[in-house]
Amino acid sequence: MGKSKSFHHGDLKRALFDVAVSLLDRDGITGVTNRAVAREAGVSHSAPVNHYKDRRALLTAIARDQFEVILKDIESALLEVPNNQKDRIEVFANTLLEFGFKYPHRYQLLWRGDLVDHEDPQLLAVMDRIYDQLCDEIERAIPKAKVDRDTIAVALWSMLHGYIDMRLTGMFSPHDDTRTGKPRHHAMLDLFLTVLR
Repeated sequence: MGKSKSFHHGDLKRALFDVAVSLLDRDGITGVTNRAVAREAGVSHSAPVNHYKDRRALLTAIARDQFEVILKDIESALLEVPNNQKDRIEVFANTLLEFGFKYPHRYQLLWRGDLVDHEDPQLLAVMDRIYDQLCDEIERAIPKAKVDRDTIAVALWSMLHGYIDMRLTGMFSPHDDTRTGKPRHHAMLDLFLTVLR
């Protein structure tokens, strides 16, 4: 990544953010520090503090941005899906799975309560929008479920997160289900929704 010490007025915050995301993708969470971002951006080590008071603030900004990416991907995909509720629930699952596998370090950062301020109002707002939309789709798809929509949403999200995490840590490898021929995670989702019905 090329370094530049000349930023147009008002662009430094965005430049620092972009550098931080690049470092995250390249070096993982441990590679993202204010000092490393400043060095990569070619500015003084104190420059990031003017925009992100500390590492936690920077990582929280990245997490918020990535949840917004996930939300936009979900909303765009839902526009393309007819009113088949199973397909609409699959949009949430597939978006999380695809994001996790494509951006493993970004995905892992999202859940790091020790590094990300999950009480940040803007971050909470976007997380709540994703969760609330999922709950609404579940309620429409399975109106007579024996448990409430939150229980179903938490179970689904936990299954997805567990599978993604096990894949990212190398405990599971990608395989197809031998009976359906579908990728394992798609077969798992089919099973989950079938059981609920």
